[in-house]
Amino acid sequence: MSLLSSIVPPLTRAPATQEPGRDLGPTIKPTYDLSETADGCALTVHMPGVEHAGLDIQVDAENLTIIGRRTWKQPESWTSLYRESDDATYELVLSHDNVVDLDKIQAELRDGVLRVALAKSEAVKPRKITVS
Repeated sequence: MSLLSSIVPPLTRAPATQEPGRDLGPTIKPTYDLSETADGCALTVHMPGVEHAGLDIQVDAENLTIIGRRTWKQPESWTSLYRESDDATYELVLSHDNVVDLDKIQAELRDGVLRVALAKSEAVKPRKITVS
């Protein structure tokens, strides 16, 4: 265990919780990359086929939830010979242990790649203390 991980709790995958009245059907976990920066964390989530209308990002005191629904439908006249990916909905739930400033989260979706900037809370940022 490194000194950094003992001071700042990492983002971890939280168990999926099904809200009443929300039926997503079968879901798959998208591939993602999480890296720490000086000001927070950078999250990159790969969700091919998802556009702005099919994206839902929710954050609360414990979890960051990303749901991506694909909007492309195969025309009825086409016959699939091979599919690299399923049409299932993407769902990613990450717990954040209150290290994220919820008001400063920024997200951008381009070409099926979602980039989320998660700013660290002021309480967990390192500060220099002057001695008088």
